[in-house]
Amino acid sequence: MKKSIETHAARFDEIAGEYDDSQNDTEEYRACVSLVVEHADPRPDDVVADLGTGTGAIALALAGDAGEVVARDISDGMMERAREKADERGIENVDFAEGRFREPNVEAADVVVSNFAMHHLGDEEKREAIEAVADLGPRRFVLGDVMFFGEPDPDEPFYSPEVDDPSTVGHLADALTDAGFSLTAVERVHDQVGVLVAERADE
Repeated sequence: MKKSIETHAARFDEIAGEYDDSQNDTEEYRACVSLVVEHADPRPDDVVADLGTGTGAIALALAGDAGEVVARDISDGMMERAREKADERGIENVDFAEGRFREPNVEAADVVVSNFAMHHLGDEEKREAIEAVADLGPRRFVLGDVMFFGEPDPDEPFYSPEVDDPSTVGHLADALTDAGFSLTAVERVHDQVGVLVAERADE
């Protein structure tokens, strides 16, 4: 992680009010949201954990199909906006609280999702985060994020090099496999953006 968790939290607190508009202007972000929601496919009695929930785009989209969604983030400002959106839509089965990838503050989950958040972690930290996800016992983990399918164009990065630390698809695939998952789908949205779907190998 190039900056501390506290620094990242403060940064997102500051931009919470404008975050949805800025992200929704990005075709790749909208595509990732759709793919993560589609692949999550929760059952009516499932507990879904959304890690790095931000302003709740994924959590709120899945709430109608899941039994409960536990949404975790490090930014109070982002989660406050997510709570407002839940209230506006009358959604009552989403629990927003502080949580980190490696300490998610979740007891267990049937499905885990994360979108555009894990790229703030370094490669080894991502591996630890994926191990923490595996410890929640989900049958499926859906990760949408900045990730490299080849050599990234340094003149056109899809990310902010000063704060972000994307991994290659290969590194993420290896970490998922080592944590007991089988990679069942790879969706390439952009040379530097994709969605990975992992199922428990023992399910």
